Amino acid sequence: MLKYFEPNKIFSITSKAPKYVLFLFIILFSIGLTESLFLSPEDYKQSHSVRIMYVHVPAAWISIGIFTTLTVLSIVGFIFKIRNFFLITKSLAPSGFVFCVIALVTGSIWGKPTWGTWWAWDARITSMLILSLFYLMYLLAWRIYEKSDNVLKITTSITILGIINVPIIKYSVDWWNTLHQQASINILSKSTIHESMLFPLIIMTAAFALFSLLIFLMKYNTELIKIKNKGLDRL
Repeated sequence: MLKYFEPNKIFSITSKAPKYVLFLFIILFSIGLTESLFLSPEDYKQSHSVRIMYVHVPAAWISIGIFTTLTVLSIVGFIFKIRNFFLITKSLAPSGFVFCVIALVTGSIWGKPTWGTWWAWDARITSMLILSLFYLMYLLAWRIYEKSDNVLKITTSITILGIINVPIIKYSVDWWNTLHQQASINILSKSTIHESMLFPLIIMTAAFALFSLLIFLMKYNTELIKIKNKGLDRL
């Protein structure tokens, strides 16, 4: 059952989903912006510049989460020959790359008033830059080798190499003495961020997740249309 993919059945669902996702995104994004810009307090050290966090942090989380998803789906898809998983990863990668770039740009904007410089070869920043390069290699591999039988092997290899960088991003602030502050939000231990800042951060993360889902659905539907135009009823 996993080996086969029927574009018509999947497209009948995914073609209707974007309008509902867009509606939810607009609602959450509006709430998130209101909370982030007007209702959340300014930081006692960073003042209003801390509000960049509500874009920077969710963008970084989403980009890391998407690359992890790419890796898992690529490995499983390659082992069990599930080509639909590669169609999903191909459609997910653009939004992951976009959010990775957003994280880098907003990090630079945040760094200017906080550190006094637009860029520093900090361990966290550098590892995020490396992640963006892996995203770029992944996207280019699909563009260059899409018609080759080796594309699945090449893209899977890129994700396997790139996933090594993910724990480095996560623990770089703990392993090295960096400019970047340590994590304020911890799943296994008590978070140090105040609830007044945590709530808008969660809302913005949910909004960004919906936006990435929207980009994915648009790309995925485009790929399905290509398959239908080729006269294929399965992948």
